[in-house]
Amino acid sequence: MDKKRILTGDRPTGKLHIGHYFGSLQNRVKLQNEHETFIEVADVQALTDNFANPEKVKNNVKEIIMDQLAVGIDPNKSTIFLQSMVPEIAELTVFYSNLVTIARLERNPTVKTEIAQKREIFGESVTYGFLGYPVSQAADITAFDATIIPVGEDQLPLIEQCREIVRKFNSIYGENLKEPEAYLGENKRIKGLDGNEKMGKSLGNAIYLADSEEEIAKKVMSAVTDPARIKKDDPGNPNVCMVAYYHNLFSKGEVETVCEECKAGKRGCVACKKQLIKNIVEHLAPIQERRRYYEERPEEVKEILMEGTKKARKEAEVTMKKVKQAMKLDYFE
Repeated sequence: MDKKRILTGDRPTGKLHIGHYFGSLQNRVKLQNEHETFIEVADVQALTDNFANPEKVKNNVKEIIMDQLAVGIDPNKSTIFLQSMVPEIAELTVFYSNLVTIARLERNPTVKTEIAQKREIFGESVTYGFLGYPVSQAADITAFDATIIPVGEDQLPLIEQCREIVRKFNSIYGENLKEPEAYLGENKRIKGLDGNEKMGKSLGNAIYLADSEEEIAKKVMSAVTDPARIKKDDPGNPNVCMVAYYHNLFSKGEVETVCEECKAGKRGCVACKKQLIKNIVEHLAPIQERRRYYEERPEEVKEILMEGTKKARKEAEVTMKKVKQAMKLDYFE
């Protein structure tokens, strides 16, 4: 089977957490062996709601690259690149902005949800950059002719908007761009420690891949459990307990026993949490060991990003030449 091209990535607004790990990173490691993979460090998009804090974005670029490498992303198989260093993406964003209306952007469910979550940043007036970031994402995807886009369930409206832009472009300028398909992994979305439907950097409900054993223990001990369970020997309900939820992720082979003992009142919440802490620490240990390797070799991390960005730029240049020819902007050729 011919290899297809994948585009995925992360905004450098903080270290990556177990939501990223189960929701997308494991898929990336698997898919890099099957398809040509481009992984974007989306620093330009991070600035859409961190425009007043550029140091935060800059400082987290290296952090998320080390997290990627630590979980098993191989720079010989995957191209890791910096969005801001591929100017063709910004150029495509400008061209595509003529193909989508403000009303359509405002109807995008993902955009509507994220604007509501960021009222403290924007107040009642969202910026042009943030409202238009689905257009920028369409540029990311099409700049590399990517056809497989691993995303969480909440990102599906963004992929559909990209498909609309591609269809509109092709209907006007000819069949030049490929329509991407969303790829959903087994774990579409990982809940937060507080029971929130989404684990997020800005929500304060995440366990990070780089967290120490002490940090993991503190977070797990504060996780939401069955509110109706008062005493240790009271029957519990694992279906409303975030500790049981994470046992499903980290305690394969043990989770059935854990849940049965909980329901029978034979296992207290503290013992349950301590077992989960142990399992999380053991699971993350090899990832953290690989991360320490890169923490001690910052020049190697820099070199991986520089080489990946050079390759990405060359690919985007090919797309831009094709787009400009289609739009009759190739004046000197």
